Amino acid sequence: MTNKLAQEEEEQNEGKCQTRCNPVLLEYSSSIRGVLAMLLSRLSPDKSVIPLGHGDASSFKCFRAPLNVEDALIQSTRSSNFNGYAPSYGILDTRRAVAEYVSSGLPYKLTYNDVYLTVGCSQAIQVCLTVLATKGSNILLPRPGFPVYETVCGYNGIEIRFYDLVPEKNWEVDLDQIEALADDKTIAMVIINPSNPCGAVFDYEHLLKIAKTAERLDFPIVSDEVYAHMVFGESKFVPMGTFASITPVITLGGISKRWLIPGWRFGWLVACDPHGILKKGKVQEGVEMLMNITPGPSTVVQGAVPSILKDTSKEFHENILHLLDMAADICYKRIQKIKSLCCYSRPQGSMFIMVKINLSTFKGIKDDMEFAFRLVEEESVVVLPGSTLGMKNWIRISFAAPIALLEEGWDRIESFCQRHSNV
Repeated sequence: MTNKLAQEEEEQNEGKCQTRCNPVLLEYSSSIRGVLAMLLSRLSPDKSVIPLGHGDASSFKCFRAPLNVEDALIQSTRSSNFNGYAPSYGILDTRRAVAEYVSSGLPYKLTYNDVYLTVGCSQAIQVCLTVLATKGSNILLPRPGFPVYETVCGYNGIEIRFYDLVPEKNWEVDLDQIEALADDKTIAMVIINPSNPCGAVFDYEHLLKIAKTAERLDFPIVSDEVYAHMVFGESKFVPMGTFASITPVITLGGISKRWLIPGWRFGWLVACDPHGILKKGKVQEGVEMLMNITPGPSTVVQGAVPSILKDTSKEFHENILHLLDMAADICYKRIQKIKSLCCYSRPQGSMFIMVKINLSTFKGIKDDMEFAFRLVEEESVVVLPGSTLGMKNWIRISFAAPIALLEEGWDRIESFCQRHSNV
């Protein structure tokens, strides 16, 4: 009787409530955090977890932020100078400090007027794409890439056109594909350099080709450089803003990765535009209008940033790069010993490596999602399925972990692959 009454009440109420979720958001329900949360819920009860799926090295003691960073935040807090609201675009001295930092290596100098402070690099992405969005517009995104771009494009009504990064060519951009994809409605091309998720670093010549292609096709470049300067081996980081005299560049970045403090949520959007093209198109005016109505980063964090950028020792950064370099080398060499996995190039930057799964060598594993779920259920090793990043039947592994833990993780992965091998 109770069930019948409930059914009748449900039928009576059907159609009365007009409150609905934005359907666009439901189309992008598969996120990195969401997938990792599902994986963590399936851990083997018999083995300790080895988290190689996330991009947060700060959880390990060997990747702790330097003391001067903590001291800067304490001093900022105790000064009582940063307890109020910050200006919409950020505290002036902090914008100046970011302008000076991002100017390093550029053939021109940025000013505070070029800099806007954001709640991490993710908000910089949201602000940038929201401002660029116009009716009927499209944007060129890398595949594999960072899924936040796809989500933000979705709810801003921007058509996404994916271009491929070529694994056999150190994950370089397929420039011929760019030529084929772009049209007069293309509002920008996004690059992520150093690369999440590929660990690649574009050299000067390749970046120059990208800039000249963008110039010819008449669109700006959005350069995600949140991993700027996290480069090791013989590679060198070249900021995309170096080529802003060829085509305008909007640089996105932050302190989360290089200083190992992602939870502080401090980022920036910088207009690298020596010819003033973005100003003529009122792009910066749009950024300013949007930032007047959106929250900015914590004021006490803003107060600490000038000291963080200026006073962090060279030795700290060198030590972190040394650890990442060793870890990248371990990953690349271990992959070569596992017949079921393939990696075309050793990582040169960031903290990630993309690994191809040879499904024909497995029995009972149909794709990258099943690989990741079976691995965590049996070995408690967490890796990110490549499908989340637009690269089906690949996995992304974060190597920002203690060397001993990383070696144990690869021991377990190798054991898993052997156990499920059909060869």
